[in-house]
Amino acid sequence: MRLGFNLVFGGFLTVVVILAGILAPWLAPFDPVMDANLMNAELPPDGEFWFGTDSQGRDVYSRILYGAQISLTVGIVSQVINSLIGVTLGMTAGYWGGWWDDLVNGMTNVMLAIPSLIFALAVMAVLGPGLVSLLIALGLTNWSWTCRIARSSTLSLKSQGYVLAAQSLGYSDLRIMFTQILPNMMGPILVMATLGMGSAVLSEAALSFLGLGIQPPFPSWGSMLTDAREMIQLAPWVAIFPGLAIFLSVLGFNLLGDGLRDSLDPHMRTRKA
Repeated sequence: MRLGFNLVFGGFLTVVVILAGILAPWLAPFDPVMDANLMNAELPPDGEFWFGTDSQGRDVYSRILYGAQISLTVGIVSQVINSLIGVTLGMTAGYWGGWWDDLVNGMTNVMLAIPSLIFALAVMAVLGPGLVSLLIALGLTNWSWTCRIARSSTLSLKSQGYVLAAQSLGYSDLRIMFTQILPNMMGPILVMATLGMGSAVLSEAALSFLGLGIQPPFPSWGSMLTDAREMIQLAPWVAIFPGLAIFLSVLGFNLLGDGLRDSLDPHMRTRKA
């Protein structure tokens, strides 16, 4: 199978972000929180401070590396929650049909009508700022698209011969759904989860920028942009490098998702052949 540009370059960017987060304790030359020195405040990039320093004299490079840990945690955990909710609701609605299908479709339509960031803001306003609240808010936000994909996949798969054979053997509904149907629709679910990680990184940055996400002094790319607002003209590097980190990570997840879609979808492979 020929690997496309999106898959290769998106995978490369994603691996770089993952390695940055995992290896942050070894790659970061300074502690992102404790190594604050006002004597070094707002220094431009040089041999000691590769990305310069912020208003507290903290190393921007070190804070970006540790910020990758937060972005990856938010992206992965929120998409696991989204996938669990979306796949469970969509698969059961498509397989059982009836009133349960109508109820799930109604909930999905309501969620699709609410802007995801507005919904996350409402949840954060109730739960308060912090990482746990952020994970819950983003985990409850974007499950509706996954639910739609899981439902449509189930509707097409439940009439396949191997599913009918399992029914004739007396398998329970849950056993059929999780052993026969779910493995055969993991491709589009994986693509949606990968694309959703990019959206989760953006949402985390937006909520942290608004003061509802990760709280100072812990490093978050969004909160770093908040700190940079008042000194963007005097010390632009404080805003440029966190913004670039957000851009590259979201670009990597989006390209990886597109590449996975092209590789896993036989219709896309045939069209490009």
